[in-house]
Amino acid sequence: MWGLSIHLDMKIDLNCDMGEGMHTDAEIMPFISSANIACGGHAGNASTILQTIQLAKKYNVAVGGHPSYPDRDNFGRVEMYLSAEDIYNEVHHQTALIKQIANKEGLALHHVKPHGALYNTAAKHEIIAKSIADAILAIDASLKVYGLPSSVFEKVCKDAGLDFIGEGFADRTYTNEGTLTPRNLPNALITEKSQSIEQVMKMITQGKIKTTSGTSISMDIKTICIHGDGEHAVEFAQHIHDTLINNGILITH
Repeated sequence: MWGLSIHLDMKIDLNCDMGEGMHTDAEIMPFISSANIACGGHAGNASTILQTIQLAKKYNVAVGGHPSYPDRDNFGRVEMYLSAEDIYNEVHHQTALIKQIANKEGLALHHVKPHGALYNTAAKHEIIAKSIADAILAIDASLKVYGLPSSVFEKVCKDAGLDFIGEGFADRTYTNEGTLTPRNLPNALITEKSQSIEQVMKMITQGKIKTTSGTSISMDIKTICIHGDGEHAVEFAQHIHDTLINNGILITH
């Protein structure tokens, strides 16, 4: 479907949310280039962070922090109406924890990617976005930040001098506004390999996303996420990895 010669100079980062208590992390890790590791908000603790970092180290996968609202009951997927100061403190605390553990393992923290509702809220609300960006800056101004392209969060991060990396999703659908379809809608998740591959290749080769209404919109995507807690996570990770390699697309952080 995709000609090899067209893609020989292309590259993409393939990331996955990990350290969230799923049993599939070890199976997925060989197929990705960066890992977003839960650091105590919606999931995880010092022990699981260390275990996941050690697994990432084994496969030369870049280590990133995955801070979230402090809400384990809802897995960080419900917006919490916290003050800007509280959000700053949460992101700072969670990111500092994983950075400390990574450094002890001889690794530099590579990036930060907000999780779930915090990710979606930061994409729309400047005050929240700035709290997150300020917390990251206070930890390490050289950290990359993964987030939704063409969002408020992207603008805030770039204005602050942070290296923002636009992210696309292999297993989620999009609205015409370029946001993720809410999870409470029936068409929010992609469950078929063929649909996932089509979306990933369109992102990489055309810089576009096909929305649920059939419209194509442009998005600057440099990293693609597979949710580690997805029903087909391992299957998707292997299939996407193999398709990219077979099409001459380099997987790298």
